[in-house]
Amino acid sequence: MTELPLGWTTRRPTFDDVPAILELVHASDIAAVGEPDYTADEVREDLTTPNTDMERDCLLALDDSGKIVGWSFPGNSTGRARDMANVYFWPGSGLPALKPLLEQLLVRMTERAAELGHRVYEVRAGAIPGETELIEALTDAGFVFLKQFARMQMSLDGFSPVAPEPPAGITVRPVRHDDEAEMRAFHAVIEDAFVDSDHLAIPFDGWLDQVTKPGVPFDEWFVAEADGRIVGALQSSDGGEDTDEGWVKHLATLRAYRKRGIGEALLRRAFATYAANGRPKAGLGVDLANPTDAASLYFKVGMDALYRANIYRTTVEAAQIEAAQTEAAQTEAV
Repeated sequence: MTELPLGWTTRRPTFDDVPAILELVHASDIAAVGEPDYTADEVREDLTTPNTDMERDCLLALDDSGKIVGWSFPGNSTGRARDMANVYFWPGSGLPALKPLLEQLLVRMTERAAELGHRVYEVRAGAIPGETELIEALTDAGFVFLKQFARMQMSLDGFSPVAPEPPAGITVRPVRHDDEAEMRAFHAVIEDAFVDSDHLAIPFDGWLDQVTKPGVPFDEWFVAEADGRIVGALQSSDGGEDTDEGWVKHLATLRAYRKRGIGEALLRRAFATYAANGRPKAGLGVDLANPTDAASLYFKVGMDALYRANIYRTTVEAAQIEAAQTEAAQTEAV
Protein backbone atom coordinates (compact mmCIF):
# COMPACT_ATOMS: atom_id res chain seq x y z
CA MET A 1 0.00 0.00 0.00
CA THR A 2 1.41 3.40 -1.00
CA GLU A 3 2.08 5.62 2.00
CA LEU A 4 1.28 9.30 2.33
CA PRO A 5 4.17 11.72 2.88
CA LEU A 6 5.35 12.29 6.44
CA GLY A 7 2.92 14.55 8.28
CA TRP A 8 0.03 13.93 5.89
CA THR A 9 -3.13 12.32 7.30
CA THR A 10 -6.51 10.96 6.26
CA ARG A 11 -9.92 11.26 7.89
CA ARG A 12 -13.59 10.91 7.09
CA PRO A 13 -15.39 13.99 5.74
CA THR A 14 -18.24 15.87 7.38
CA PHE A 15 -20.70 18.35 5.91
CA ASP A 16 -18.55 21.14 7.35
CA ASP A 17 -15.91 20.13 4.81
CA VAL A 18 -18.14 20.79 1.78
CA PRO A 19 -16.67 24.26 0.98
CA ALA A 20 -13.09 22.96 1.16
CA ILE A 21 -13.96 19.87 -0.89
CA LEU A 22 -15.60 22.07 -3.51
CA GLU A 23 -12.49 24.25 -3.65
CA LEU A 24 -10.42 21.11 -4.24
CA VAL A 25 -12.71 19.85 -7.01
CA HIS A 26 -12.81 23.25 -8.69
CA ALA A 27 -8.99 23.35 -8.71
CA SER A 28 -9.01 19.92 -10.35
CA ASP A 29 -11.68 20.96 -12.88
CA ILE A 30 -9.82 24.14 -13.85
CA ALA A 31 -6.60 22.20 -14.38
CA ALA A 32 -8.38 19.55 -16.49
CA VAL A 33 -10.98 21.45 -18.53
CA GLY A 34 -10.28 25.13 -17.92
CA GLU A 35 -13.27 25.95 -15.71
CA PRO A 36 -15.10 24.62 -12.65
CA ASP A 37 -17.82 22.07 -13.39
CA TYR A 38 -19.10 20.97 -9.99
CA THR A 39 -21.39 22.40 -7.34
CA ALA A 40 -21.74 22.31 -3.57
CA ASP A 41 -25.02 20.45 -4.02
CA GLU A 42 -23.19 17.76 -5.98
CA VAL A 43 -20.62 17.40 -3.21
CA ARG A 44 -23.40 16.84 -0.68
CA GLU A 45 -25.16 14.40 -3.02
CA ASP A 46 -21.97 12.39 -3.54
CA LEU A 47 -21.45 12.17 0.22
CA THR A 48 -25.00 10.90 0.78
CA THR A 49 -25.95 9.00 -2.37
CA PRO A 50 -27.79 5.68 -1.76
CA ASN A 51 -25.41 2.88 -0.68
CA THR A 52 -22.74 5.38 0.37
CA ASP A 53 -21.83 5.68 4.04
CA MET A 54 -19.87 8.88 4.54
CA GLU A 55 -18.17 7.46 7.63
CA ARG A 56 -16.98 4.27 5.90
CA ASP A 57 -16.78 4.95 2.17
CA CYS A 58 -15.50 8.52 1.79
CA LEU A 59 -12.02 9.68 2.68
CA LEU A 60 -10.09 12.96 2.76
CA ALA A 61 -6.32 13.40 2.53
CA LEU A 62 -4.77 16.36 4.35
CA ASP A 63 -1.24 17.67 3.86
CA ASP A 64 1.09 18.59 6.72
CA SER A 65 -0.57 22.02 7.03
CA GLY A 66 -4.04 20.47 7.45
CA LYS A 67 -5.27 21.49 3.99
CA ILE A 68 -7.62 19.08 2.22
CA VAL A 69 -5.67 17.96 -0.87
CA GLY A 70 -7.48 14.75 -1.78
CA TRP A 71 -10.96 13.23 -1.70
CA SER A 72 -12.19 9.76 -2.63
CA PHE A 73 -15.70 8.30 -2.68
CA PRO A 74 -17.67 5.53 -4.41
CA GLY A 75 -20.90 5.79 -6.36
CA ASN A 76 -23.40 2.94 -6.66
CA SER A 77 -26.94 4.20 -6.14
CA THR A 78 -28.54 1.06 -7.63
CA GLY A 79 -26.82 -1.54 -5.44
CA ARG A 80 -26.00 -3.57 -8.56
CA ALA A 81 -22.61 -5.10 -9.31
CA ARG A 82 -21.06 -1.87 -10.62
CA ASP A 83 -19.48 0.96 -8.68
CA MET A 84 -17.71 4.20 -9.54
CA ALA A 85 -14.34 5.00 -7.99
CA ASN A 86 -13.90 8.77 -7.73
CA VAL A 87 -10.62 10.32 -6.64
CA TYR A 88 -9.80 14.04 -6.70
CA PHE A 89 -6.45 15.55 -5.77
CA TRP A 90 -5.15 19.09 -5.70
CA PRO A 91 -3.22 19.59 -8.97
CA GLY A 92 0.50 19.39 -8.36
CA SER A 93 0.74 19.65 -4.58
CA GLY A 94 -1.88 16.99 -3.88
CA LEU A 95 -0.48 14.34 -6.23
CA PRO A 96 1.00 12.23 -3.37
CA ALA A 97 -2.57 11.62 -2.17
CA LEU A 98 -3.73 10.07 -5.45
CA LYS A 99 -2.42 6.52 -5.21
CA PRO A 100 -3.03 6.05 -1.46
CA LEU A 101 -6.64 7.20 -1.82
CA LEU A 102 -7.23 5.05 -4.91
CA GLU A 103 -5.70 1.97 -3.29
CA GLN A 104 -7.75 2.37 -0.12
CA LEU A 105 -10.92 2.94 -2.15
CA LEU A 106 -10.32 -0.26 -4.13
CA VAL A 107 -9.92 -2.21 -0.88
CA ARG A 108 -13.21 -0.72 0.25
CA MET A 109 -14.75 -1.80 -3.07
CA THR A 110 -14.09 -5.45 -2.22
CA GLU A 111 -15.96 -4.94 1.06
CA ARG A 112 -18.82 -3.11 -0.67
CA ALA A 113 -19.11 -6.00 -3.11
CA ALA A 114 -19.58 -8.42 -0.22
CA GLU A 115 -21.99 -6.12 1.61
CA LEU A 116 -24.13 -5.70 -1.51
CA GLY A 117 -24.08 -9.44 -2.25
CA HIS A 118 -21.86 -9.58 -5.34
CA ARG A 119 -19.02 -12.07 -5.76
CA VAL A 120 -17.45 -10.20 -8.68
CA TYR A 121 -17.74 -6.42 -8.70
CA GLU A 122 -17.09 -4.07 -11.62
CA VAL A 123 -15.43 -0.79 -10.69
CA ARG A 124 -15.31 2.15 -13.09
CA ALA A 125 -13.45 5.43 -12.99
CA GLY A 126 -13.38 8.55 -15.14
CA ALA A 127 -10.54 10.76 -16.29
CA ILE A 128 -10.19 13.66 -18.71
CA PRO A 129 -7.78 12.60 -21.52
CA GLY A 130 -5.22 15.20 -20.38
CA GLU A 131 -5.18 13.95 -16.77
CA THR A 132 -2.09 11.82 -17.37
CA GLU A 133 -1.25 11.30 -13.69
CA LEU A 134 -4.73 10.01 -12.90
CA ILE A 135 -4.79 7.80 -16.00
CA GLU A 136 -1.39 6.36 -15.06
CA ALA A 137 -2.60 5.60 -11.53
CA LEU A 138 -5.73 3.91 -12.86
CA THR A 139 -3.71 1.87 -15.36
CA ASP A 140 -1.26 0.79 -12.64
CA ALA A 141 -4.25 -0.31 -10.55
CA GLY A 142 -5.52 -2.57 -13.35
CA PHE A 143 -8.11 -0.32 -15.01
CA VAL A 144 -8.52 -0.52 -18.80
CA PHE A 145 -10.17 1.96 -21.18
CA LEU A 146 -13.85 1.31 -21.88
CA LYS A 147 -15.41 4.30 -23.69
CA GLN A 148 -15.92 8.06 -23.68
CA PHE A 149 -18.59 10.43 -22.40
CA ALA A 150 -19.10 13.98 -23.58
CA ARG A 151 -20.15 16.85 -21.35
CA MET A 152 -22.50 18.91 -23.53
CA GLN A 153 -23.56 22.49 -22.94
CA MET A 154 -25.21 25.44 -24.68
CA SER A 155 -25.88 29.05 -23.77
CA LEU A 156 -29.51 30.09 -23.35
CA ASP A 157 -28.72 33.78 -23.79
CA GLY A 158 -31.43 35.14 -26.08
CA PHE A 159 -33.14 31.76 -26.26
CA SER A 160 -36.90 32.01 -26.81
CA PRO A 161 -38.96 31.03 -23.75
CA VAL A 162 -41.59 29.67 -26.13
CA ALA A 163 -40.87 26.25 -27.61
CA PRO A 164 -41.72 25.44 -31.24
CA GLU A 165 -44.70 23.19 -31.87
CA PRO A 166 -43.90 19.45 -31.70
CA PRO A 167 -44.42 17.22 -34.76
CA ALA A 168 -47.96 16.40 -35.83
CA GLY A 169 -49.59 13.82 -33.59
CA ILE A 170 -47.22 14.52 -30.69
CA THR A 171 -48.09 16.43 -27.52
CA VAL A 172 -45.40 17.66 -25.14
CA ARG A 173 -46.43 18.76 -21.65
CA PRO A 174 -45.09 18.88 -18.07
CA VAL A 175 -45.21 15.63 -16.13
CA ARG A 176 -47.92 15.25 -13.49
CA HIS A 177 -45.50 14.39 -10.72
CA ASP A 178 -48.23 13.87 -8.12
CA ASP A 179 -49.86 11.16 -10.26
CA GLU A 180 -48.29 7.79 -9.39
CA ALA A 181 -49.54 6.08 -12.55
CA GLU A 182 -47.99 8.80 -14.70
CA MET A 183 -44.71 8.65 -12.80
CA ARG A 184 -44.64 4.89 -13.31
CA ALA A 185 -45.17 5.41 -17.04
CA PHE A 186 -42.43 8.08 -17.05
CA HIS A 187 -40.00 5.71 -15.34
CA ALA A 188 -40.97 2.83 -17.66
CA VAL A 189 -40.13 4.90 -20.75
CA ILE A 190 -36.63 5.59 -19.40
CA GLU A 191 -35.99 1.95 -18.54
CA ASP A 192 -37.35 0.69 -21.87
CA ALA A 193 -35.42 3.24 -23.92
CA PHE A 194 -32.09 2.39 -22.30
CA VAL A 195 -32.47 -1.38 -22.14
CA ASP A 196 -29.89 -1.93 -24.92
CA SER A 197 -27.40 0.55 -23.49
CA ASP A 198 -24.97 0.56 -20.58
CA HIS A 199 -27.66 1.97 -18.29
CA LEU A 200 -28.28 0.12 -15.01
CA ALA A 201 -31.99 -0.36 -14.43
CA ILE A 202 -33.47 0.67 -11.10
CA PRO A 203 -36.90 -0.39 -9.79
CA PHE A 204 -39.60 2.27 -9.69
CA ASP A 205 -39.75 2.55 -5.89
CA GLY A 206 -36.00 3.05 -5.59
CA TRP A 207 -36.01 5.57 -8.41
CA LEU A 208 -38.92 7.48 -6.87
CA ASP A 209 -37.15 7.67 -3.51
CA GLN A 210 -34.14 9.24 -5.24
CA VAL A 211 -36.05 11.83 -7.24
CA THR A 212 -38.69 12.97 -4.73
CA LYS A 213 -36.67 15.33 -2.58
CA PRO A 214 -36.84 19.06 -1.89
CA GLY A 215 -35.84 21.30 -4.77
CA VAL A 216 -36.57 18.87 -7.62
CA PRO A 217 -37.63 21.07 -10.58
CA PHE A 218 -40.68 19.07 -11.65
CA ASP A 219 -41.84 22.01 -13.77
CA GLU A 220 -38.83 21.17 -15.97
CA TRP A 221 -39.81 17.51 -16.43
CA PHE A 222 -41.73 16.72 -19.61
CA VAL A 223 -43.56 13.86 -21.30
CA ALA A 224 -44.39 13.33 -24.95
CA GLU A 225 -47.70 11.68 -25.76
CA ALA A 226 -48.75 9.90 -28.94
CA ASP A 227 -51.57 7.48 -29.64
CA GLY A 228 -52.98 8.11 -26.18
CA ARG A 229 -49.87 7.05 -24.25
CA ILE A 230 -46.62 8.44 -22.90
CA VAL A 231 -43.88 7.63 -25.41
CA GLY A 232 -41.13 10.07 -24.42
CA ALA A 233 -39.73 11.48 -21.19
CA LEU A 234 -37.28 14.20 -20.21
CA GLN A 235 -36.07 14.30 -16.61
CA SER A 236 -34.29 17.44 -15.45
CA SER A 237 -32.26 18.08 -12.34
CA ASP A 238 -31.32 21.36 -10.73
CA GLY A 239 -27.86 22.54 -11.68
CA GLY A 240 -27.44 23.86 -8.14
CA GLU A 241 -27.08 27.27 -6.59
CA ASP A 242 -23.50 27.59 -7.88
CA THR A 243 -24.35 27.54 -11.60
CA ASP A 244 -28.17 27.43 -11.97
CA GLU A 245 -27.61 25.40 -15.13
CA GLY A 246 -30.59 23.50 -16.50
CA TRP A 247 -29.53 19.86 -16.54
CA VAL A 248 -31.06 17.10 -18.69
CA LYS A 249 -30.58 14.00 -16.59
CA HIS A 250 -32.49 11.59 -18.84
CA LEU A 251 -33.99 11.92 -22.31
CA ALA A 252 -35.81 8.84 -23.56
CA THR A 253 -38.14 7.81 -26.37
CA LEU A 254 -39.76 4.41 -26.77
CA ARG A 255 -38.05 2.52 -29.57
CA ALA A 256 -41.23 2.19 -31.64
CA TYR A 257 -41.56 6.00 -31.71
CA ARG A 258 -38.01 7.01 -32.58
CA LYS A 259 -37.11 9.01 -35.70
CA ARG A 260 -40.26 11.12 -35.32
CA GLY A 261 -38.69 14.20 -33.74
CA ILE A 262 -39.88 13.41 -30.20
CA GLY A 263 -36.49 13.72 -28.55
CA GLU A 264 -35.84 17.05 -30.24
CA ALA A 265 -39.30 18.35 -29.25
CA LEU A 266 -38.69 17.40 -25.62
CA LEU A 267 -35.28 19.07 -25.63
CA ARG A 268 -36.55 22.28 -27.17
CA ARG A 269 -39.41 22.43 -24.66
CA ALA A 270 -36.95 21.91 -21.80
CA PHE A 271 -34.55 24.57 -23.11
CA ALA A 272 -37.39 27.07 -23.53
CA THR A 273 -38.50 26.39 -19.94
CA TYR A 274 -34.94 26.71 -18.61
CA ALA A 275 -34.70 30.07 -20.37
CA ALA A 276 -38.07 31.20 -19.01
CA ASN A 277 -36.87 30.22 -15.52
CA GLY A 278 -33.80 32.41 -15.93
CA ARG A 279 -31.27 29.63 -16.32
CA PRO A 280 -28.23 30.83 -18.28
CA LYS A 281 -27.20 27.48 -19.76
CA ALA A 282 -28.40 23.95 -20.50
CA GLY A 283 -26.20 20.92 -20.05
CA LEU A 284 -26.11 17.13 -20.10
CA GLY A 285 -23.77 14.19 -20.31
CA VAL A 286 -23.91 11.68 -23.16
CA ASP A 287 -22.41 8.24 -23.58
CA LEU A 288 -20.63 8.39 -26.94
CA ALA A 289 -21.04 4.61 -27.23
CA ASN A 290 -24.83 4.91 -27.00
CA PRO A 291 -26.28 2.74 -29.82
CA THR A 292 -28.87 5.42 -30.67
CA ASP A 293 -26.13 7.98 -31.48
CA ALA A 294 -27.78 10.45 -29.11
CA ALA A 295 -24.86 12.87 -29.44
CA SER A 296 -25.88 13.76 -33.01
CA LEU A 297 -29.23 15.09 -31.72
CA TYR A 298 -27.51 17.26 -29.13
CA PHE A 299 -25.20 18.77 -31.74
CA LYS A 300 -28.23 19.34 -33.98
CA VAL A 301 -30.05 21.44 -31.37
CA GLY A 302 -27.01 23.65 -30.85
CA MET A 303 -25.08 22.02 -28.01
CA ASP A 304 -21.30 21.72 -28.00
CA ALA A 305 -18.96 19.33 -26.23
CA LEU A 306 -17.50 21.25 -23.29
CA TYR A 307 -15.09 18.35 -22.79
CA ARG A 308 -14.82 14.59 -23.16
CA ALA A 309 -14.06 12.11 -20.41
CA ASN A 310 -12.60 8.62 -20.64
CA ILE A 311 -14.22 5.80 -18.68
CA TYR A 312 -12.03 2.98 -17.39
CA ARG A 313 -12.98 -0.24 -15.64
CA THR A 314 -11.63 -3.15 -13.66
CA THR A 315 -13.13 -5.91 -11.50
CA VAL A 316 -12.55 -6.91 -7.90
CA GLU A 317 -13.66 -9.97 -5.95
CA ALA A 318 -15.75 -9.64 -2.83
CA ALA A 319 -13.84 -9.64 0.46
CA GLN A 320 -14.42 -12.56 2.76
CA ILE A 321 -15.93 -10.32 5.42
CA GLU A 322 -17.95 -12.98 7.24
CA ALA A 323 -15.00 -15.33 7.53
CA ALA A 324 -12.72 -12.54 8.70
CA GLN A 325 -15.25 -11.39 11.32
CA THR A 326 -15.75 -14.95 12.59
CA GLU A 327 -12.01 -15.52 12.86
CA ALA A 328 -11.58 -12.23 14.73
CA ALA A 329 -14.36 -13.13 17.17
CA GLN A 330 -12.83 -16.54 17.82
CA THR A 331 -9.43 -14.99 18.44
CA GLU A 332 -10.93 -12.47 20.86
CA ALA A 333 -12.74 -15.26 22.74
CA VAL A 334 -9.50 -17.17 23.21
